[in-house]
Amino acid sequence: MNRFFTILCLIGAFALSSVGPVWAQATVTTERVTATLMTERPAVAPGDTIWVGLKLEMAPGWHTYWRNPGDSGLPTMINWSLVPGLEAGPIQWPTPERQPYGTLMNFGYSDEVTLLARLSVAEDSPTGNALLSARVTWLVCADICIPEDGSFSIPITVDQGAPQASTMDGAHLNSVALALPEPVPGAVSASMTPEALIVDADWTEVPSGEITFFPYATYLMDNTAPQSVTRTTSGFRLTVATVPDPDQVETLGGLITVGSGSTERAFAFENAPMTRGAAAPPVTAISTTDMSLFAALLFAFLGGILLNLMPCVLPVLSMKALAIVKHGEGGSARRDALAYTTGVLASFGVLVAVLLILKSGGDRLGWGFQLQSPGFVTILAYIMLAVGLSLSGVFNIGNGLMGFGSTWIKGDGPVGSFFTGVLAAVVATPCTAPLMAPAIGYALTQPPLVVIAVFEGLALGLAAPFLLIGFMPAVARALPKPGAWMETFKQVLAFPMYGAAAWLIWVVAQQVDPMGLAATLAGLILVAFTTWMIGRSSDGWPVIGTGLAFAAALGAIVLAGIPEAPTAQSTQAGNTANNSEPYSLARLDELRASGTPVFINFTAAWCITCLVNEKAVLSTADVQAALENKGVVYLKADWTNRDPSITTALESFGRSGVPLYVLYDAAGQPQVQPQILTPGAFLEALDTL
Repeated sequence: MNRFFTILCLIGAFALSSVGPVWAQATVTTERVTATLMTERPAVAPGDTIWVGLKLEMAPGWHTYWRNPGDSGLPTMINWSLVPGLEAGPIQWPTPERQPYGTLMNFGYSDEVTLLARLSVAEDSPTGNALLSARVTWLVCADICIPEDGSFSIPITVDQGAPQASTMDGAHLNSVALALPEPVPGAVSASMTPEALIVDADWTEVPSGEITFFPYATYLMDNTAPQSVTRTTSGFRLTVATVPDPDQVETLGGLITVGSGSTERAFAFENAPMTRGAAAPPVTAISTTDMSLFAALLFAFLGGILLNLMPCVLPVLSMKALAIVKHGEGGSARRDALAYTTGVLASFGVLVAVLLILKSGGDRLGWGFQLQSPGFVTILAYIMLAVGLSLSGVFNIGNGLMGFGSTWIKGDGPVGSFFTGVLAAVVATPCTAPLMAPAIGYALTQPPLVVIAVFEGLALGLAAPFLLIGFMPAVARALPKPGAWMETFKQVLAFPMYGAAAWLIWVVAQQVDPMGLAATLAGLILVAFTTWMIGRSSDGWPVIGTGLAFAAALGAIVLAGIPEAPTAQSTQAGNTANNSEPYSLARLDELRASGTPVFINFTAAWCITCLVNEKAVLSTADVQAALENKGVVYLKADWTNRDPSITTALESFGRSGVPLYVLYDAAGQPQVQPQILTPGAFLEALDTL
């Protein structure tokens, strides 16, 4: 019997040696995970390379981890045991998912994942049957975490004439390989400040969709913090808060995912240069608004029409309406309407040209950028005062100094209409009408020709009411008839201009120090003297009056160049009205990470709409009490003077100007509020928190 048993064992051993190591274990099963080791092909030739992989199938509710597990967890480890001539490369990790758990954020896989590696066979590898063996450890978690492990062995044949056809396992491994992260389509660099990790991607093309960064380093950034993305003219910038005392990595590596679900694409990079301690250089951000050119043009045109109703434009329009009433309908009305429109279009053309030139030089600018210059605001105040004095009858440019042959300020003739259009465009820039913001935000992300088209569409909307009056006699006939009331009405129009001048001086007072304000006020006196001398020059003082007027005007211009804006930081530091705090990205990230609701008021002293909203809504007792009761922190982003950090924040919402109101809920999700606030609607938005 013993002899029979020995013979049987020898026969079995011989049979097994002839067919290969069929006793190998390819699958390990636990209560939570089924793990399977597989190869692309069962046979491989010397010098060839194939995929091998470990497939982890998890029970519902369980998950495992990526190479950087996030705030907790451990990555899967594969320790290979290979015969001479075979070599396995590092794990090729599929794109992970973000896995929030309480106050933690982990990176890993649910349901199923296959981890790949490249198996290389040396040219001089011995041929024959062999075992591909590995010891694997993994951590699987649900409400609890359980470390598991398994030993795997599968047969593989090294044969010069090995077939190249893939098996079902090979088809699966190849499909996983096709979904691995792609190499980044451009350059990536990074910088680290005490508050934030900043990743800059200089890519020729960035797909649309949400952008998320997964770092390879395990202790580098606050994984729970929101990741702020600004799309730029050359790619995008991603900013996320750091952790205290982060890892001192010399270079940065990680994954960048764009999109979600079936449209998600992942891009991997290694060894991106990392700078520390210094702020990242400014970027030219673009809007993420998915808007067509036609929609942008339509919004710009409608926004231009609504701009006529803004308080900064109404006084000038009233002047033009007065001229139309005086001269009536007919050919002159059409001529004046075209001249006015030309003035508006030309002014916007100059504005957009300056904007494009400055932006090409690296300046970060938006709608109303010129009002961040105290000198420009001062000159605008001078113009408002001069127009008011003209309407009050102090002087008349047309009959004196310049001799245009038409009354420039009164708006008589095409020259007057043209310059009234110029003035309307100039005084419109402090205002932002509904529908304007998305159109301008879109335009500033596009090539120069599109920028020009959208801005001129806005200009055409601003001029549209007078084109309608000039070319539709029925509309012109509906206007009041000329009469003695017109002189009184003309003088009444002076007072809105004086009010505009006073408001602009108040804006200057927010921008400059006391000496700069004193220079501005002195310039106003010289402007008044200049206009008075122009009036006297038409009353018999032609030489002396003109000379003194020129001298006074020159002095006013010199004084306008004296005021200089303080730094953005000093402006922000003093901005604590209505229980607000100065805005900063670091403060916003801190509040969002702690689950605190936040309200950001993007405003400027020269923005009339902003001031009206603050006075009528944000400063009211009901709104202030609601903010306090809801635990909302009020951040005020004052853009009166140029501040690149606020410009970046505006552009991240597809905006290029103020006002902008953003309410963040406790989950850190932003809700953009309407540009024109009402107490009821704003309180209702707060109630949703």
